[in-house]
Amino acid sequence: MRLSFLQPLLDHPGPWATVYFDPGQADESGAKRRELSVRDVCRTLEQQGADEATTEAVRADLTERSPAQDPAGRVLFATGGEVVLSHRLSRRPQSPSASWAPLPRLAPLLELSGQDPVCLVAYIDRTGADFQLREAGGRPQDSGHVEGEQWPVHRTATSDWSERHFQLKVENTWEHNAAQIAEALAAAHEESGADVVVLVGDPRERRSVHDKLPEEVKAVTVETERGGRAAGSGSAALEEAIENARQECLRRHIEQALDRFRAGRVGTDRPTDAVEGVPAMVDAARQHRIDTLLVRPGGPDLHQEMWAGPEPDQVAVRRTDAEALGDGSPAPVRADDALLRSAAATSADVLIIPFEEVSDDIPAGGLALVVRAECGIGRPGRPRTPVPARKGGACRGPRQQSGESAQGRRVEARTGGLLALRSAHTRRGGERPRAAGRRRRGRGPGRSRPAAGRGTGARPLLRRGRSHASGAEPPS
Repeated sequence: MRLSFLQPLLDHPGPWATVYFDPGQADESGAKRRELSVRDVCRTLEQQGADEATTEAVRADLTERSPAQDPAGRVLFATGGEVVLSHRLSRRPQSPSASWAPLPRLAPLLELSGQDPVCLVAYIDRTGADFQLREAGGRPQDSGHVEGEQWPVHRTATSDWSERHFQLKVENTWEHNAAQIAEALAAAHEESGADVVVLVGDPRERRSVHDKLPEEVKAVTVETERGGRAAGSGSAALEEAIENARQECLRRHIEQALDRFRAGRVGTDRPTDAVEGVPAMVDAARQHRIDTLLVRPGGPDLHQEMWAGPEPDQVAVRRTDAEALGDGSPAPVRADDALLRSAAATSADVLIIPFEEVSDDIPAGGLALVVRAECGIGRPGRPRTPVPARKGGACRGPRQQSGESAQGRRVEARTGGLLALRSAHTRRGGERPRAAGRRRRGRGPGRSRPAAGRGTGARPLLRRGRSHASGAEPPS
């Protein structure tokens, strides 16, 4: 799960009002319960110390919401008298909750918004395709379409030899349309950032499109035999196949992250790629090295107290460490909220580890990190290598550093002189200099005759002696 949608929260220092709200049912009794829930939420914020402007902003936003807009509920993040971010939930909260804290309350968002992969569904036939994007907790959205050649696309029923040309033309149309669909699908995948692609529709065209996709798209693409592009071809079996593809993608993603975490726990003799324990994770957050944050709900490290400043990298285990980072007034916060804010700032991936995946090689604390490699001075991710010096301690010059030898410089000098000489003759209108020992070609006195057999039309010269053609002796 990517937390890039939380970027607006990083532009405000806080404190924050966080509200997880369930709108209830769309009937008269549901409207009355919703009104009471809004009143309770605002009263809770006031009791916890929220300012009046922020409380009224939350009240106005929740009053305008309806169950039709948010069937599963919504989360609000407000500060400074305005609602900074409002996000739709994919699962109903057990009950409305509100908190006023130095940081946004982010941990419940992981379970309530779901971590279902973003899915791009392509409905394909032999004339084109329609694309549909499905995100977690949201309705399917149209993501474009492509139309290929419309004729000829149907083969004849006869197999007569006279129909062979037309049958080949139909197959060429299918292949042309499949190439167009594959190109458009690759562009839609790049634009949407989908985690999985599902191909639905005609079996032959579906397979042809799959074969023409780029390798990076083909690696996340699956096919299903359910449904098609025609109107009314959707079914419960198709929805189940799409959901199975999303869950399989999520399961594979979690397994890969756990494999990286297990492989990173190699000991203490060298830096590892796996980090566990709040102090070590705080150091990684300061260095912006969070690549994947693993969260196991219910772990004791989630609610451990730590200290944080207004910036995502201003985190510390002790108050004195936070003051050493340059912040004069750090605030006590929960470890999960602080680390989730740091992960959102670096566009890191966040994964919830299901209970069935918990084993001895998973940290019991509930929080762990897969970190990014440290960068050197030069290109990011690749440390700069110093250039070795020559014997005697003298540093190499620019030419010797590039591997150029003295013989190569002499050849370059001779070649450069010859080019300069040719250029000078050309500017004076003279003839371009020739290489030594090279004969002139062409006609005129003092010039050699062209050799035989070079397309000049001249007869070859006969050697002295008897001619094989006439048998006569040549004149002396």
